[in-house]
Amino acid sequence: MQDKEIQLFEYFLKPGHIFMSREPALISLVLGSCVAVSIWDCREQYGGMAHYLYPYIGQQELATAKYGNVAVGYLARLFLEEGAERENIRAQIFGGASIEEEGQSISEENIAVARRILKQMQIRIVSEDVGGDLGRKLVYNTRTNEAIVYKAQQLRKGDWYPYRNEARR
Repeated sequence: MQDKEIQLFEYFLKPGHIFMSREPALISLVLGSCVAVSIWDCREQYGGMAHYLYPYIGQQELATAKYGNVAVGYLARLFLEEGAERENIRAQIFGGASIEEEGQSISEENIAVARRILKQMQIRIVSEDVGGDLGRKLVYNTRTNEAIVYKAQQLRKGDWYPYRNEARR
């Protein structure tokens, strides 16, 4: 019996965006002081991710996925609305590097808001790769809940948009 080859859709997740799909996907992104939270349904084996820049916004009319309190809560609710049971949901937190002097407090707050919202929503955190002073390049497999994290001293402009190839235009 041969294993079926699974086709993975590739998606580059920009800051302030959320991606979730029941179809297998590889999500890639670049993180500095930003934080990404992945959520995975271990029973149904599908996942998603939120990538946010700032920890919190209190004004509902300005609320977008750029803010952790909005992005993490929304991603978790997407899974619950899809029928995922809380006991089958797993979360991982990535990023939050202090790459600038003024970035340390925002980095720490970005990490703290993810932990706080996941705890409030009773979603188990199974892994974290957070803090420090190095940026991260991340590739996350939504089918297996596996992540590859590359730490980088310097994030170049091309790191932010790896699928943009001028030769293909």
